[in-house]
Amino acid sequence: MDLLPTENSQIAKKHGFRSLKLVNVDLDQEFDHQPFGVDYGRLDNGLVYYVRSNSKPRMRAALALAVKVGSVLEEEDERGVAHIVEHLAFSATKRYTNHDIVKFLESIGAEFGACQNAMTSSDETVYELFVPIDKPELLSQAISVLAEFSSEIRVSKDDLEKERGAVMEEYRGNRNASGRMQDAHWALMMEGSKYAERLPIGLEKVIRTVSSEKVKQFYKKWYHLHNMAVIAVGDFLDTKSVVELIKTHFGEKYSAPDPPIIPLFPVPSHEEPRYSCFVESEAAGSAVMISYKMPADELKAVKDYRDMLAESMFLHALNQRFFKISRRKDPPYFSCSAAADALVRPLKAYIMSSSCKEKGTLEALESMLIEVARVRLHGFSEREVSVVRALLMSEIESAYLERDQMQSTSLRDEYIQHFIHNEPIIGIEYEAQLQKTILPYISASEVSKYAEKLQTSYNCVLKTIEPQASATIDDLKNVVLKINNLEKEGSISPWDDEYIPEEIVNIKPTPGYIIEQIEYSNIGATELTLSNGMRVCYKCTDFFDDQVLFTGFSYGGLSELPESEYFSCSMGSTIAGEIGVFGHRPSVLMDMLAGKRVEVGTKLGAYMRSFSGDCSPSDLETALQLVYQLFTTNVIPGEEEVKIVMQMAEEAVHAQERDPYTAFANRVKELNYGNSYFFRPIRISDLRKVDPIKACEYFNSCFKDPSTFTVVIVGNIDPTIALPLILLYLGGIPKSPEPIFHFNRDDLKGLPFKFPTTIIREEVRSPMVEAQCSVQLCFPVELKNGSMVEEIHCVGFLSKLLETKILQVLRFKHGQIYSAGVSVFLGGNKPSRTGDVRGDMSINFSCDPEISSKLVDLALDEVVRLQAEGPSDQDVSTILEIEQRAHENGLQENYYWLERILRSYQSRIYSGDVGTSFKVVGLSVT
Repeated sequence: MDLLPTENSQIAKKHGFRSLKLVNVDLDQEFDHQPFGVDYGRLDNGLVYYVRSNSKPRMRAALALAVKVGSVLEEEDERGVAHIVEHLAFSATKRYTNHDIVKFLESIGAEFGACQNAMTSSDETVYELFVPIDKPELLSQAISVLAEFSSEIRVSKDDLEKERGAVMEEYRGNRNASGRMQDAHWALMMEGSKYAERLPIGLEKVIRTVSSEKVKQFYKKWYHLHNMAVIAVGDFLDTKSVVELIKTHFGEKYSAPDPPIIPLFPVPSHEEPRYSCFVESEAAGSAVMISYKMPADELKAVKDYRDMLAESMFLHALNQRFFKISRRKDPPYFSCSAAADALVRPLKAYIMSSSCKEKGTLEALESMLIEVARVRLHGFSEREVSVVRALLMSEIESAYLERDQMQSTSLRDEYIQHFIHNEPIIGIEYEAQLQKTILPYISASEVSKYAEKLQTSYNCVLKTIEPQASATIDDLKNVVLKINNLEKEGSISPWDDEYIPEEIVNIKPTPGYIIEQIEYSNIGATELTLSNGMRVCYKCTDFFDDQVLFTGFSYGGLSELPESEYFSCSMGSTIAGEIGVFGHRPSVLMDMLAGKRVEVGTKLGAYMRSFSGDCSPSDLETALQLVYQLFTTNVIPGEEEVKIVMQMAEEAVHAQERDPYTAFANRVKELNYGNSYFFRPIRISDLRKVDPIKACEYFNSCFKDPSTFTVVIVGNIDPTIALPLILLYLGGIPKSPEPIFHFNRDDLKGLPFKFPTTIIREEVRSPMVEAQCSVQLCFPVELKNGSMVEEIHCVGFLSKLLETKILQVLRFKHGQIYSAGVSVFLGGNKPSRTGDVRGDMSINFSCDPEISSKLVDLALDEVVRLQAEGPSDQDVSTILEIEQRAHENGLQENYYWLERILRSYQSRIYSGDVGTSFKVVGLSVT
């Protein structure tokens, strides 16, 4: 058989997945190493290149330089140097100095940010750019930047001194509870190998003291063109011209004659399990992790692909069991999941992790081990595997239908994996054919056999995480021994499957009808007023063949409640969600939706209630059925479900109390908004007062009266199919005999809060395991009565400008922070069409506690300078370019159109004609 599709595949593309032909499978047939669908080659100097034309998004290119050099190659006195090189790349090269690369990226609308443009791991370093290419010179200049990274990074003493502070702040940011737990787990997993002592962030001593000569030596030794690939995926007229650009910028670059051999660093296996009881006083909660290490499988032939599918089915089936257990009476954990993870070049692991109640780690561990043993003894049922098979078939169908609409960044990432890990690229058409052919023949017994790989007796690491010590290593050993004995005795009973109904909606509703229909040509949308009063606006797009998005909203929310009812009702969504807001318990609904791509969720806000969904066009009926169920289901709290929710809520409150940043966040809210019950954190005493009946009654009322809701639907909609479904399931929602939650947006109660009236400068001190510091500078924002469209745009531009200038001063000039963010909060204002809008704009960054006061002064000085001098023309041009590019990208996305239409309905100037308000709200950046 031919592994790859023939050149003339256009006919096949016109047919849907369901008519896609099966293939004759030869399990021993090997995949071609040549990646499918890309111009692929190697220059004379050793550099590999991948170039592909892809029009999603239009006039954009996703570029990367992948380097097979990571932290594992460092010597003891170089620990952290690979990451330092990555930082220095954006600081200065032979052609670019003083962070000119960052200025270039921002000037063309390509944002620069923390973890946004480069990444260093144990085995590789990857530099990424996402740039506009509507001007011929932009692509050439972006490729020249990557060429500079390959061999021309400048490593001077001054460059290094400027960047040490940013790297040090990234290091400090990693020394929180999460970072400490991850680092300890990595060391435990990699014990006995070089990987255990080569975390990419490195050592503080090296970051502070390593010489520029040492950094330059590492760079010159390992950054060899034979170890690199340049990837370019974008809206190119042809790939040959891009290959020529790569040859122009990279072709004359040469590395040393003999490229250094990248050694393999083995990770020793161990017969006995490794145990750890990690105590972290700042941990968010208690958790259990079980890791089963094994050699990474090579994906070379069809049989390897079949094995990969069977492994994926095993993990999905196991996760479905874990989810159902977490929803039982007195569950052993709040959540649990299993996944396969490629750890380092020669190694992968199956990792099971759970979060549980305090002092519940042993119970959680026992349950996790029992479930794996249960699969070994009794296997998965045919029904369990059929559910998983349908899920995987649905996923590949979606990928196949959108095969011509893949984002360039996703394709770029595939080529990076091909270069770094030799992952074959066979083309989505052929992959869909393979899955459609193979999946039906993978049996339950074959899937179940993967449980044999999850044995505690070999290469297993078991770890508990607790804020206070309760479990001991002997306890863990005893649990493992107990489960092993139960398995040997055959004392573990088979899995008990629960009954799964066939239909989501048992009795089909009586369809509604259209009262009024309006076409808005400037939006390309149609608005319907249905017989039950619901307003529905839909827009047909062709951005993604397998996507439909929708949101429904109604005015009136939690601000209408008295303080005595607020906490109970604010828990309504959580309690009702645990019971099942769509007429079925979540664990049952999960199986009912197997093979369907549909998600629907709800939100209770201060001034609005809303529901949102994302589905495949073929599953639109199911999505609308869920909305119908939402409006017609009366959620009644059960004792067990409420107990689980409240226990999880209490654990979350305790986790917040352990977090040293909670005191800071609470004080900031108190200063900014007063001691308002709406903004202050929930306490255990508040939880004890929650009335679950009141919570569910409130939730039921929130989604009861369809006449108050406006629903916007955007995506690949065929009106001849969608309209009857809209009339049946949205129009069929019964209209309430009495109005429920009928609110005029202009008469809603405002949230009880007040902003400070004087300048406040305050330090909040909190005990920490390791010293850290978070800074927030908060400024009041007041917008005077008006349409608020232009005003809010200007506030957004100002926040972006401020973020750019603070980053320039504190990072690029003084080298003392890693990143900075500026956020705007205007959400406290009621959605009235009149009156002023008040809020705040906050500058946020983390830094060395010893210099926090100095950096605050520098930031304030920059704000004062901007107020006095105003931004330069170049500053304004850069911000507008970034916003315009984001707008251009957004115009090719369903979510962007959904948001713009919703904003038009919710705009101050909306008075019944969404087309008119859209002309103002939906304007492009100017």
